[in-house]
Amino acid sequence: MGRGHPLFLLAGPCVVESRERTFTIARALHEICGEAGIPLVFKASYDKANRSSHASFRSLGMEAALEILAEVRAELGVPLVSDVHEPSQVARAAEVLDVIQIPAFLCRQTDLLTACAASGRIVNVKKGQFLAPEDMANVAAKIEAAGGERILLTERGTSFGYHDLVVDMRGLPTMARTGYPVVFDGTHSVQRPGGLGDRSGGDRTMVPYLVRAAVATGVDGLFLECHDDPDNALSDGPNNLDLKTVPALLADVLAIRHALAHRP
Repeated sequence: MGRGHPLFLLAGPCVVESRERTFTIARALHEICGEAGIPLVFKASYDKANRSSHASFRSLGMEAALEILAEVRAELGVPLVSDVHEPSQVARAAEVLDVIQIPAFLCRQTDLLTACAASGRIVNVKKGQFLAPEDMANVAAKIEAAGGERILLTERGTSFGYHDLVVDMRGLPTMARTGYPVVFDGTHSVQRPGGLGDRSGGDRTMVPYLVRAAVATGVDGLFLECHDDPDNALSDGPNNLDLKTVPALLADVLAIRHALAHRP
């Protein structure tokens, strides 16, 4: 991952809803990425600990969800990424995951960063909605100090507390100055946190515009939450991409990458 390597994709449903649905989405993405020639890291959260409402769906349970993810990896041979929310989860998650992801709200939690670094897994840190992009250098330094050498930094928009997010594309090359691969999260960047009162809203129609712009800045990877029925997804449906739209979007970003690579 990183400069000189192909664009990679972290993609999958927001959360493990069921074994059947997880496999449906994973198999579809595996086929789509195989045809596009884009390396896939399959993403699904085993728990959503930061839902807007206590009544929202969180998880099938950590063990049940990790077991399903392990089955996906065994069948398809794809690496896995999922979120951790506290240091006590890291060791168990690392038994299954190839990439451990730290949610944006937790990106400055030193004990969590240290535990993830000690796991030996790749650590993907989402930039906090409250953080300047240059401050991610301090986040990476915490992981480095704990022995972590494989780090991804992900942009997912900045919040001003009014149910919307704004993406400043200048932050992508700024984070790239750390020397670590930079990922753009196209689907959470169009989220409207708490926008529907007891849950988050979003506008998936804006995802392709932001993704194409981010790829034009030279990002190393993309993060996209995808679903076969996003309007009925149990988490983050409004900003999830419909699987049917993913091939065309990937064709666009590969064309942009090709143009950048062959410019005078």
